[in-house]
Amino acid sequence: MKVCGIDIKSNEATVCLLSLIDGLFHIPDCRSRRLTLADTSAKGLKSFQSTFAKLVADYKIDAVIIRQRQSKGKFAGSAIGFKLEAAIELIDGLDVVVFSPTDIKESLRRNPVAVPFAETGLKQFQEPAFTTAYAWLMKHDKTE
Repeated sequence: MKVCGIDIKSNEATVCLLSLIDGLFHIPDCRSRRLTLADTSAKGLKSFQSTFAKLVADYKIDAVIIRQRQSKGKFAGSAIGFKLEAAIELIDGLDVVVFSPTDIKESLRRNPVAVPFAETGLKQFQEPAFTTAYAWLMKHDKTE
């Protein structure tokens, strides 16, 4: 199964592709590390949505796992961020899961990442997207 972990901050969606094959993790190369919404109009959102849908199709992604953000309080996600999330969730035929930080922590506690993040070859800003994808895959791995 190949998934795309997503961490949304402001007008950017940071992505990390991750697959689990025969109990081994693979981090495939991806042409985009983050997608930015420069134009918040309907036209800009449609453009972002189509760019993301193309990425999903090109890399044959089975599921998109979005790290859930708070809707209220000091660390609440921005309105633009929620627009990005909705644009991704509304892509036809795409399996999208919003994964809560509590579930991510629980999954990581049961299945710690065996390799230090610095050795994954990913950029530091991709770590939340990576841990989201990893935690979800570990929680849903049928070989547990």
